[in-house]
Amino acid sequence: MASDQTYVIAGASLAGAKAAETLRAEGFDGRVVLVGEEPVRPYERPPLSKGYLRGEAGFDDAAVHAQGFYEDQSIELLTSTTVTAIDPGRRVVTLDPGGALSYDRLLLSTGAAPRTLSIPGSELAGIHYLRTLASCDALRDALGRAGRVVVVGGGWIGSEVAASARQLGKDVAMVEAADVPLQRVLGAEVGAIFKELHADQGVELHLGVGVESFRGTGAAEAVVLDDGTAVPGDLFVVGVGVSPRAELAGAAGLELDNGVVVDEHLATSVPGIWAAGDVANALHPVLGARIRLEHWSSALNQGPVAAKNMLGGDVEYDKIPYFFSDQYDLGLEYSGLATTWDQIVYRGDRAGREVVVFWLDQGRVAAGMNINVWDVADQIADLVRSRRPVDARRLADPAVALSSL
Repeated sequence: MASDQTYVIAGASLAGAKAAETLRAEGFDGRVVLVGEEPVRPYERPPLSKGYLRGEAGFDDAAVHAQGFYEDQSIELLTSTTVTAIDPGRRVVTLDPGGALSYDRLLLSTGAAPRTLSIPGSELAGIHYLRTLASCDALRDALGRAGRVVVVGGGWIGSEVAASARQLGKDVAMVEAADVPLQRVLGAEVGAIFKELHADQGVELHLGVGVESFRGTGAAEAVVLDDGTAVPGDLFVVGVGVSPRAELAGAAGLELDNGVVVDEHLATSVPGIWAAGDVANALHPVLGARIRLEHWSSALNQGPVAAKNMLGGDVEYDKIPYFFSDQYDLGLEYSGLATTWDQIVYRGDRAGREVVVFWLDQGRVAAGMNINVWDVADQIADLVRSRRPVDARRLADPAVALSSL
């Protein structure tokens, strides 16, 4: 199939690797070039705040494909290489190193980059951001020497790193501007579950307060909060969100809006170019909104959809948003997307943290999260997809099968 064509994938991420895999699985026998700036083959990021960070898993456990896969599939994996420019008119990308490379189809899977703090002292040593394998290796090495860890940010990365550090026996403090961890995603009421979880595990919580500066000589020794409190530590981890890496696309004239704007087929505003993963702000045909998701599931599933459409398919990306997290002995799965809601329904034991939480908007399930309750994520996704009103009393009753709703 199109053996004389070249398909280039900018970003050797999970999305990019799964796209390359799909091109071959769908029978494309042309040239596939997968370009990645890191020196290693593509890997999944969730282990970086969990098992890999704690030393319980190795790189092969995180890698998307086994050693030798890309060679066996005749996929040209260019590591330590960056796409520095795109010329859509000529259909040429510029590689560093490597120079000009012509393409027939191009996929952007450039991901996202951590937001950094620009406050006094933020340049001091001992302040870590977690995103890449190299940053995780540096953090894991520093954790081995640290006694007290301060995590700035109570989102998913901050919460998972705090949990991992506690599991490694470190004293941990968490600083979060909101009143509870994960408030931006879950709301204050459900976020309180995670406040209680971390408090029960001995995490020192500084909530509802921002950071003003880092203090130290050579290396950070404390973070100063905007209420004047100085929180000491010998290792600091900042997790305050990420930003889509869309500069390359913007310079090439692609439409941007909180990432690279794509339609339900993951096609960009420029013919011959698609985008997938953290960088893609995609029109969701079920939810009727444009969504950019910074989660493993989107990268895993958008890459193959983009690849099929690069080959001339007509596949919509309509998977209901999904993510998971593990913190201490708490595991969860979240399906859907609740940006607004007027009711929260609990099904199970909230106090015992074995519960399914539903966010309802005008009687419809906008999202559901199962905490230490398993094999229900697909049923929750079906409820979200149906867009039908549900009886909240039946929804809360564990004796009523979710499939019946």
